[in-house]
Amino acid sequence: MVDLANKAWSPYLAGGLIGLLQIPAFLLLGTALGTSSSYVSVAASLAAFADPGLRGLRYAAAHIEGAKAWWQVALVAGIAVGALISATLSGMRRHGIAPVWHRAARLGAAGRFGMAFAGGFVMLLGARIADGCTSGHGLSGLAQLAIGSMIAVAAMFAGGIATAMLFRPVR
Repeated sequence: MVDLANKAWSPYLAGGLIGLLQIPAFLLLGTALGTSSSYVSVAASLAAFADPGLRGLRYAAAHIEGAKAWWQVALVAGIAVGALISATLSGMRRHGIAPVWHRAARLGAAGRFGMAFAGGFVMLLGARIADGCTSGHGLSGLAQLAIGSMIAVAAMFAGGIATAMLFRPVR
């Protein structure tokens, strides 16, 4: 039995549950797990609200209409709500800003917001160029044994290792 008040769940249990979530996604929606299209669905909908002519663009229209376009939005919202519930139940919910932001404190609130926005934009741009995000390639692509996802995941790990080596503390 899973104790929701634990500070950490078994990675085997959590990974298995996420893997099993692929089954209803494929059976009910004909698509795999991923999150990067949710941002496109929201942005395309807001843009189409401002300019209804955008609904005529094939890329935008594909991300506005139907459950397949909006289930990822619900998934992303569920991830955020689930993380909040988990942190609250386990007593691990923190208040204040993350330690990395203390280094950027000299930029002020607007500067930190700008850095977060720019970082998120670059990350999302990369996910769209790669035709999927880390969860899409790492969970769904590898589950389908997709060669492109194997290459993408290997590149993600190589980039993560290189970044960690670049920013590791000097001794």
